[in-house]
Amino acid sequence: MRAIEIARFGPPEVLRETQRPDPLPAAGELLITVQASGVNRPDVLQRKGLYPMPPGVSDLPGLEVAGTVAGGAPQDLAAAGLRLDDAVCALVAGGGYAERCVAPAGQCLPVPLGLNMVQAASLPETFFTVWQNVFAIARLQPGETLLVQGGSSGIGVTAIQLAKALGSQVIVTAGSDEKCAACAALGADHAINYRTHDFVAETRRLTGGRGADVVLDMVAGDYVGREIECLADDGRLAIIATQGGHAAQLDAGLVLRKRLTISGSTLRPRSVAYKAALARDLRERVWPLIEAGRVKTVIHQVFPAAQAAQAHALMESSTHVGKIVLTW
Repeated sequence: MRAIEIARFGPPEVLRETQRPDPLPAAGELLITVQASGVNRPDVLQRKGLYPMPPGVSDLPGLEVAGTVAGGAPQDLAAAGLRLDDAVCALVAGGGYAERCVAPAGQCLPVPLGLNMVQAASLPETFFTVWQNVFAIARLQPGETLLVQGGSSGIGVTAIQLAKALGSQVIVTAGSDEKCAACAALGADHAINYRTHDFVAETRRLTGGRGADVVLDMVAGDYVGREIECLADDGRLAIIATQGGHAAQLDAGLVLRKRLTISGSTLRPRSVAYKAALARDLRERVWPLIEAGRVKTVIHQVFPAAQAAQAHALMESSTHVGKIVLTW
């Protein structure tokens, strides 16, 4: 099969097309003939040598795919409610940049009605991540306010739409007026250009001084202390990445007085059982919203798989709004 490998750690140009043996599904896994692969920031970190694979995972990058079921034991197909040749999308721990990929059966979901393979490939990584952090861990409720840092990212556009569809108010930050407008068009109630406005002051103003109930943070660093300031009493801060640095300073007294909860998570090393539970939630709660048109995919650009280096360069430029996808 054709695949895209990381020749050595470094810039986007280290990604190269290669030939690899077809993977074989183990017990509990399905083989997928891949038509499209999502590109995510963890792929960039892996390419740079900053995001090691869990033990036993393919060295090929790629955490989400869409295609058709090409193999698997009958009991595994039955457990997933799937058949051979069904159209699926799947969350994988690696190996997604290839014409064939194996995925745990519990992490395979049917392609929502009305979506093509490119759209389906843009779903798993961001939807699993947002559902886990915003809803399962931070417990965002209808009527509460969510602040999303980086609203125009793949995670951001997913969080905006899910929170709005499930009855919450959404404030986002983005790095330009154009990105703010794109977030508003997706349903964000307010969009703050963090280059021209203080998101702490703006969040307080927009919530009448109360603050946000949940903050979804991909920045960390010096954002953490500021987010503590703009959280409401009993607020929850969910940190999912550290693009702004690992070290943070915060007012612990404020955490106590406001009764705040701070959580952090990485999804890749979690168990198959844990991810399968998230998949069941998505199929029950979120897939109907997609099929009803209440939550939409946002695709910024599609590249042939052979142009994975260009796709990574675009990801690192942070000029995109939504998802970047490779096709085979």
